[in-house]
Amino acid sequence: MLAAEVNHIFKSYADKAVVNDLSFSVARGEIFGLIGPNGAGKTTAIRMMMDIIKPDSGDVTILDEKLSEASKNRLGYLPEERGLYRKLTTIDSIIYLASLKGMDRHSAEEKANELLNQTGMLPHKRKKIEELSQGMGQIIQFIVTIIHDPELVILDEPFSGLDPVNTELVKRMFVDLKNQGKAVILSTHRMNEIEELCDRILMIDNGRAVLYGNLTEIKSRYRSSSVILDFEGELGEVPGVTEKRTHKGYVELVLDGNTTPGQILERLVSTGIVINRFEVATPSLNEIFLKVVGKNHE
Repeated sequence: MLAAEVNHIFKSYADKAVVNDLSFSVARGEIFGLIGPNGAGKTTAIRMMMDIIKPDSGDVTILDEKLSEASKNRLGYLPEERGLYRKLTTIDSIIYLASLKGMDRHSAEEKANELLNQTGMLPHKRKKIEELSQGMGQIIQFIVTIIHDPELVILDEPFSGLDPVNTELVKRMFVDLKNQGKAVILSTHRMNEIEELCDRILMIDNGRAVLYGNLTEIKSRYRSSSVILDFEGELGEVPGVTEKRTHKGYVELVLDGNTTPGQILERLVSTGIVINRFEVATPSLNEIFLKVVGKNHE
């Protein structure tokens, strides 16, 4: 069952297409990565999904219906531009914003205390928002986003201002949401987090989809013609290898394009060296991102 379905949406400002014929879907129980360079159209697409702005054409279905004021309470949205009332205490901020999502005060306070405890923020519940660090404020924003138990959570740059400890904490909470059958849309520039967390991705550039699908399949598609080798012994010349690149702990062998990794492995075994590790080099998502987006900006 789909949590979100976006069909052929367009949005232009001053005759410039910011989102150009964009289509994708997000399943329940998955973490979906929305990535792209600055100005690619990611935030505009999210705002159309949230019904903050209307598409010029195309349509969006959220949780099997067109978004209404009632169904918005089934969503959790963490925008890139943060907005907490700086003079309110942490607990009062959370309770007030939860009430806007239809929660009664008792339920909101009970859930707020639970989430504050889970994130290590309980000792700070009586502090004013303005007394919190940027990272602590980000944790409170995240709590506000999920407190009403939404079925679809949309997070725009959720790691902003977080230290490594809180980043890991928030990532575990994302996985918890997924395991509860909720859908999570994650938009961030931090490719390593996307690579670690996401099942599928959509890469946007100049308002258009340039990569879309299962992350493992995409990485397989962009495999380079090289293998990674950790060995003991004397390597010498290997037929079919055009270049050897030495890295810390391993050597990368660049293949000539006519030789398969299997043939290289056979030739290495025949030399008598001890092979501790042999694998086809798979590029990181960051490398793929630079390759695809860089090509579009040449």
